[in-house]
Amino acid sequence: MIHFATKHNDPEASLGWSERIGFGAGRFGFQMINAVIGSFLTIYFTNVAFLDAGIIATIIASSKIFDGISDLIVGNIVDRTKSPMGKGRVWLFRMCIPFAIATVLLFFVPQNWPDMLKYVYVFLMYNIVNAVFMTFMFVPYFSMISLVSRNGYERGLLGNISEIFSTLGSIAVNTFFITMLTKFSSSAENIYTQRAFTITMMIICTVMVAIVLLCVAFTKERVTDEKAGGAQQKEEKVDTVAALKALFTNKYWLIMILAMFTVFFVVIMYSVGAVYYAQYVLADMGMFSWMSNSISIAQFAVMFITPLFMKKFGKRAIYTLGMGMLSVGFLGFGFFGTTIPMMIFFNVLKGAGLGMAGGMSLGMLADSITYGKMKTGVDAVGMGNAASSAAQKLGMGLGTAVLGWILSGAGFDATLDAQGIAQPESVITAIQFMYNWIPLILCTLVFVVMLFFFDLEKKMAQLNMETK
Repeated sequence: MIHFATKHNDPEASLGWSERIGFGAGRFGFQMINAVIGSFLTIYFTNVAFLDAGIIATIIASSKIFDGISDLIVGNIVDRTKSPMGKGRVWLFRMCIPFAIATVLLFFVPQNWPDMLKYVYVFLMYNIVNAVFMTFMFVPYFSMISLVSRNGYERGLLGNISEIFSTLGSIAVNTFFITMLTKFSSSAENIYTQRAFTITMMIICTVMVAIVLLCVAFTKERVTDEKAGGAQQKEEKVDTVAALKALFTNKYWLIMILAMFTVFFVVIMYSVGAVYYAQYVLADMGMFSWMSNSISIAQFAVMFITPLFMKKFGKRAIYTLGMGMLSVGFLGFGFFGTTIPMMIFFNVLKGAGLGMAGGMSLGMLADSITYGKMKTGVDAVGMGNAASSAAQKLGMGLGTAVLGWILSGAGFDATLDAQGIAQPESVITAIQFMYNWIPLILCTLVFVVMLFFFDLEKKMAQLNMETK
């Protein structure tokens, strides 16, 4: 394997920009897939495969059981992995192509199968993509923040850069996905066709594989079990029960996992909600791009600024302010988002808040795991970071499920569109509730928790003083 990582092996030293960007680029590849699944999987199932939104929601919700189990298993596997490429990078290298193939198949529900077999196919492929391959991509990737560097600032910076590239992935999908569906659709009147989704997903998944391989080539894991003299220590077996106990008695780790779950739940509410909002509330799918990108571009821009303030104010202060801005953005959109300029303004505010919080989250999670190790002596980096993957998938999955249940309960029926019949007014009300008011409630809760209960930086400073 060709390597372009920073040449030194000192886990406390600064990293070169090529490695920082190479690490972040991997997230761009993942996020393109996540953004498509997050924004378009539900509408693919309802408007292309013509499956019931409520049944699909139940399938996705029940599948989260397997997601939770798989994250623990893969986290344990990462902790035990020994390879010349390290604990994390090797799994990105091994799994990127299977992940791409499975994702294409997820968007290829056989059109001529009976509905029951279609639902079985969806259940199997959704779990293969999420519980198997996506887990084997995300858990090692998030673990790499703790494995590439031990330097607290570098970890925060890597997390921020990762979120910048994640946002770029969302922007790319928001900007080009509808255009690609339109170009490859077999119908001039309808962009939601199987041919359009198949070709588009093949292109996106190919790009993802190429980018992930570049991420592997440009990074190096330096936090190892080696002695200063170079002789390898006998690796202590990672006890699963001890690791779980250490994590679940770590208040800061628990807060971060719950906060990450909540944020990804919110992201799904407004990402998938934007597709339905544009189509059924604004009656113009052309609005989807600017609605989504006004959030994503603001998020992208803000994350270039946050590292400048991270050293001075700390990660927690920036994260908390970000959640406050998110809450104000949703509140303002709900009351004053009646014109396009006002909708864009409040979506920009949401994006700025998301950029501040998102840019700090991975670094804060890595710090919470380090704090747990300092307190208990148990190194649970793999399982600790596995939970971030679980939080993301659970937030996205349950968000999608809740959205499907609400749509189904409100009376949504995709076949009405083909007949030229408007959706019931209850559907419009449900879409507005999902897009704005659910996110407002959840973001406000995270803001309050972070403001009053998260003092990790203070506690870590105290521990560092005690060990000197």
